[in-house]
Amino acid sequence: MFRAIALPCAIFVLAATAGAVVVVAAKTVDVKIAALAFAPAEVTAHVGDTVTWENADFIDHTATSSEGGWDVVLPVGGTGRVVLTKAGTFDYICTIHPNMKGKVHVTSD
Repeated sequence: MFRAIALPCAIFVLAATAGAVVVVAAKTVDVKIAALAFAPAEVTAHVGDTVTWENADFIDHTATSSEGGWDVVLPVGGTGRVVLTKAGTFDYICTIHPNMKGKVHVTSD
């Protein structure tokens, strides 16, 4: 399950490569909500990255994983984030407006 958390600083992912430890800075992928749509509707990220949703719309929304991995509540003007912990493709919707759909592709490399 993914966790929605506030991040005050960068996250670093340690990866072992041929006996060496490589430090890779995690990135943030931004999704904006406006005009009853996620923009961009599809994003690609890596395990350890964070997806941040910003609600710039006139009404409350959610970013809720169809697989049950996360449920981020986004009031008007609010933001929410999820740290991606596993690879795969994850569909999500706004449960208040189910016609609003998005997709997160998460790679492990």
